[in-house]
Amino acid sequence: MSIPVPTGEPEGIRLHVIPFRSDAVIGTLGLPTLLQLVPSPRSQENQQALKHASGTLRRHAEVRGLVQRMLRSTNKGRNVTSYADYIAEGVKGNLGASWSTPPITLWLGAPLASIGEELVAGTGIRTVSVAPGSPVVAIDGETQVAAWHELYDSPERYGLTVDTLSRVRVPFELFWGLEVEQARQIFYDRNVEGVPVAKNLAMSMDQRDFGTQLAHRVVNAVQVEGDGEPVPFGRFVETRGRQLRASAREVVTLSALRVLVVCTLFGRAGLARSGTTLRENDLPDGVSAEQATRRVVPLLSTIISHLRERFLERSAVTAPAVLAGIGIAAHQATGWATTGKPLTDEELLDLLDTVRWERRARYWDGVAASANSRGTLNFGGGAKDAGGRVADAIVHPETEYGRRIRGR
Repeated sequence: MSIPVPTGEPEGIRLHVIPFRSDAVIGTLGLPTLLQLVPSPRSQENQQALKHASGTLRRHAEVRGLVQRMLRSTNKGRNVTSYADYIAEGVKGNLGASWSTPPITLWLGAPLASIGEELVAGTGIRTVSVAPGSPVVAIDGETQVAAWHELYDSPERYGLTVDTLSRVRVPFELFWGLEVEQARQIFYDRNVEGVPVAKNLAMSMDQRDFGTQLAHRVVNAVQVEGDGEPVPFGRFVETRGRQLRASAREVVTLSALRVLVVCTLFGRAGLARSGTTLRENDLPDGVSAEQATRRVVPLLSTIISHLRERFLERSAVTAPAVLAGIGIAAHQATGWATTGKPLTDEELLDLLDTVRWERRARYWDGVAASANSRGTLNFGGGAKDAGGRVADAIVHPETEYGRRIRGR
């Protein structure tokens, strides 16, 4: 007596999805399912381990190599552990609602095993299945996949458990029916066609960044006159971009004020730190977050209030390079500067009072800006290029640059 072999139900990993075009769907899937579908990119680059791996894993590694770059010895690979740290903090609830990972873009290098009927009429929601052993490659979001693998392989290292991670759902989009060349094109489009966010602007958007936090506190502590009455200085701060439009009411960017804050905290070393994330444990030795806040916020609030008319005029004081120089000079008044002459608040303000802040070539050409043949100034050199020169000119009035910015 024999048992009939079932033929109606296809085998495979089943996913609930919504199509957004005829060969692509979106949805969410449990983390264990994702890790079953997409092997660890790191393990697929371990040639020694691949020699002893299953044929399925070796074939998957070959397909991945056609459309993905290597993790090993690249910034992408070095970012895996820090990405895993970030995800772990989010999963544990330490970041509240202020964390996110983008949907992972998957390419199925084989046909779908099955496509079910709509589960709810008119919604497009249906079930598809991926046959066991089919190569599924992350053509965008592979660093995230590697980070999820790292978390699942060593959850205790990140303060997590397998049980907690097994309840995580990950958003994805899935393409199938594409040739290798088409999958490569999607990889290119996702990584090149988008306009990358400037690092300094990104820093000014990071609300966990300590420099950004202090910049907001400084802005909120300053009042200026607007329409005949005191208004928060924040009304005149551009928080969404690096550039100011000529017709805009804003007079300075938040990213430039963050440079002022970071250079006040670190002095010249702040120039190199202006484009990197700043956490509370990154502060100078012996300086706590509370101490930094107590000193920097009133100091910079006083400086901005003292120069408020120069800010509202959009004078040279609003240029990132000039603000960096002011910050380096202000560092000498913090009480934790280890080099240079210590300054009192009054001495610092006296030095700033003697500077000619007008945007004129005779004052700023060669210091924080460059002038063309018609004398038009360009402050586009940036804080790292000119911040040190501006600081020297402010702190040392008798030097060549010190005399120039004072019109002498």
